[in-house]
Amino acid sequence: MAKFRSDGTGALQRGGLKATTPRIKVLEIFQRTEPRHLSAEDVYKVLVNEGSQIGLATVYRVLMQLVQAGLLTRCRFEIGKAVFELNRGTHHDHLVCLGCGRVDEFYDAEIEARQREAARAIGFGLQEHALALYGLCFSCISSERR
Repeated sequence: MAKFRSDGTGALQRGGLKATTPRIKVLEIFQRTEPRHLSAEDVYKVLVNEGSQIGLATVYRVLMQLVQAGLLTRCRFEIGKAVFELNRGTHHDHLVCLGCGRVDEFYDAEIEARQREAARAIGFGLQEHALALYGLCFSCISSERR
């Protein structure tokens, strides 16, 4: 995906969206915030901390508009909430912590090849896939040992 201009306006225009203040602010949060996987509530908290008057309903609406425009990707994990991330146009899989909800990305060429082989072996025309591995992150493992 092409780089965003610092104000997010160019990306919005390429996505076919008008550059409104809520859209720009939400997109900028994803550009600068770690971790990169944020729920609607996470985005809303950042906006509130910045003194923004954008409401939670607007955040939900803007997130869905950004997904429809291809600028964000929505991920639903077994932790019970949807999270969003910038659509960088490259495939990756996820590690999801069942303790704190942290989401990390990884890519493994061998895993990708094996999935294609498994589909091909049964005559399945693979179009797309998502792999999420669930467990505990280092911080949650460490806190359990205390």
